[in-house]
Amino acid sequence: MAKGFTLEINPWVYVARYGEAASRHWTGRFSLKPHFSPAEEARLPAAEREEVLSQRNSFPDLPLVNYTTQYGFGVFEGLKAFPQKDGSLKLFRPDENAARMARSMEGIMMPSFPPGLFVESVLEIVARNRDLGFTLGYDPQWEKGDFVAGGSVYVRPFAYTEPGIGLNLSHDPWVVIVTTNVGAYFQPGSAKAVTTDKVRAFPGGTGWIKCNSNYVIPTLVKKAAMARGYMEAVFLDAATQTCFEEGSSCNIFFHMKDGSLATPELGDTILPGITRKSVVELARSLGVKTQERKVALEEAFSEAKEVFVTGTAAGISHIESLTHNGKAVVFGSGKMGELTRKLLVTPGGAQKRIASGSLGILL
Repeated sequence: MAKGFTLEINPWVYVARYGEAASRHWTGRFSLKPHFSPAEEARLPAAEREEVLSQRNSFPDLPLVNYTTQYGFGVFEGLKAFPQKDGSLKLFRPDENAARMARSMEGIMMPSFPPGLFVESVLEIVARNRDLGFTLGYDPQWEKGDFVAGGSVYVRPFAYTEPGIGLNLSHDPWVVIVTTNVGAYFQPGSAKAVTTDKVRAFPGGTGWIKCNSNYVIPTLVKKAAMARGYMEAVFLDAATQTCFEEGSSCNIFFHMKDGSLATPELGDTILPGITRKSVVELARSLGVKTQERKVALEEAFSEAKEVFVTGTAAGISHIESLTHNGKAVVFGSGKMGELTRKLLVTPGGAQKRIASGSLGILL
């Protein structure tokens, strides 16, 4: 079973730079970092293995002092490649991540990374690390329809600016792509969530962009919630603190007693999740009345019978209860609900459609 997120970066990495010359275009290259075979690395003493992994996480050409490290002026993406029984890998909707990263870079007035080059580079780096034997095999958890706990290859593309200090825009950024093997994002045990009075994003801000700075408040809030025994923290709207927005790093859905499925409508305070979009499409294809609209606290507490969150890391993860101002409401006796499970395991769904190839890209 693969661990959650780790810094065990695979040996092949990709680095592209914009405007290194007068031509003003993107130029990229693949680099092979220090490594042994996976079996040899597993046998290394802990200190030696840590040194190899540290060398793979070193990019001497990238400046330490720049607009990204000083001001959080950067964006990133996250997507997964899923091992198949035949030894191949399939990526889930990389074209959607490519388009979102381009929008995010444009949103912070940075030269955008071309979507076609994004997909091409992601495919190539995953294939190269697979050929070295560094990617996971098919996870038996998938046999049980457990696409959340099953292992996969996590791909992390991110933008990084040129050297600089003082408030300024980036004109010559880098894009770096690395991969690592991951398991479940949420740890087994509690699936309880709690609301927070902290604000993730304000109207007119950068909440719709997958930028670095958006993750400071969510990280602080999530860790505080975990220290109190909760799995997740959920944000409310900035203006009234009466309507749901999203989780610390995931979108949220409510299956109502009338059979409808509701999720907060997109705007400039909510990240347009790719798994979110896929769940909306799938639910509608299954004949479920699916609404993208405001969901108030009072409505969710009185009318919701299932609650789940979605995201690249989270997959589709059920929420057993929600607590607000000390009042807790339990959904479905604390168990994963029928619709949640159906969306998780139905062929063509946000996770299992990878196996059917309907929206995956085969390597």
